Amino acid sequence: MKKIRVTGLFILLAFSIVFPLLFSDPVVTTIAIFTLIIMVASTGWNLFSGYTRYLSLGHATFYGLGAYILAALCQGWHVPGGAIPFFLLPVVGLITGLFSLPLGWIALKTRRSTFMVITIAIFALASILPKLLGTLFSQFSSIYLPVPMWDQSIFNLPFYYTALLLLFSALLVSWWMRSSKFGLTLLAIGDDEDRALGLGNKTSLHKLISWTISAIFVGMAGSLNAYYLGLIDPASAFERGINIALPVTAFLGGIGTLGGPLLGAIFTVPIQQYLTLQFGSVGLDLIVYGVLLLVVILVIPQGLAPVLQKRLLMAVVVLSKKGVSVSGLDGSHFPVTPAIAFPAGLSYEMARERETPSQVMEAIGGSIQRSNSVPLSMRRGYSAMKAPRLVPLSQETTTDSSTMPSISHSDWNME
Repeated sequence: MKKIRVTGLFILLAFSIVFPLLFSDPVVTTIAIFTLIIMVASTGWNLFSGYTRYLSLGHATFYGLGAYILAALCQGWHVPGGAIPFFLLPVVGLITGLFSLPLGWIALKTRRSTFMVITIAIFALASILPKLLGTLFSQFSSIYLPVPMWDQSIFNLPFYYTALLLLFSALLVSWWMRSSKFGLTLLAIGDDEDRALGLGNKTSLHKLISWTISAIFVGMAGSLNAYYLGLIDPASAFERGINIALPVTAFLGGIGTLGGPLLGAIFTVPIQQYLTLQFGSVGLDLIVYGVLLLVVILVIPQGLAPVLQKRLLMAVVVLSKKGVSVSGLDGSHFPVTPAIAFPAGLSYEMARERETPSQVMEAIGGSIQRSNSVPLSMRRGYSAMKAPRLVPLSQETTTDSSTMPSISHSDWNME
């Protein structure tokens, strides 16, 4: 499905670039900017929690920290309004990452549920600190950022494209992590940390690096949000709703996936903005986040992205059944073959009931073998359907040893 994915990415890229030109209404572009900012922050959260399964409920700490760091840089260096604060975003991210190192070193001494409680405690302390400083120093209560100097008719455009650039950077890092040995180690930690440690991986170092990279992107998202609003106070910078919005967004789209945070933000942010405009900041968005989280856990625990990918693969199966040649699957055509044809009496609806890739492959008549021995016609376009653990299964139901295929130990996928 390489060509299909590349084509889809180019279409999404082109649409995202021309979106503010097609929909120039300030309300629409404002919602789009906040959506992109949450996409960046949620992708950053996913870089750590999505891969390691260490669920953080305190990443709003870095969101607010990035806002205050940008304000401090602008005031300390007398930065005027305009494009200069945009160029300071990488500096803000690096400083946020440095601040996250000692916090991560402390929090990552614990695991799972204890780690979650530690992150909540870190956020509580970080959100109280500006309030305490505000009582001693008036300049900490509310900080104004430089006002952009460009025309009001295009006020949202620089913020939109800057947020879009940050999102592309976060997605690029996420893609690299998923395809590198570093990312595979993080996934191994999420699956079984003790086993990953026993295999010689430096799990503590990998977690700390992932935590720092995550904090960098969340900090840049928070600083961009602060520059767009033009005002920072402890309530807006360290907003408790961010701690809920980031995990809910990732879970809704698909935790640990590349496009999951994007899909989740498309649903959560417009709803949150609508409720805020209609009813004010009374906490209705938190209620919606809670309901969405319950729905995701009970109905689609894997998230929207894996479900959509599964439906796409099943659509390919249907087209193949009808004899339609589907081009663009790993650079080849995918004609119908006996290995993927539906047997008599098995409909597409029956195949949909198979939840796992191995069940789908068994339902459509293909023998399940080792991944390196799958016929080429099956491997192309179906590599995403291979189960994590594939073992040989006989297509025959008889137990007669004379009809059973001979299977050697080398045919088994030993872990």
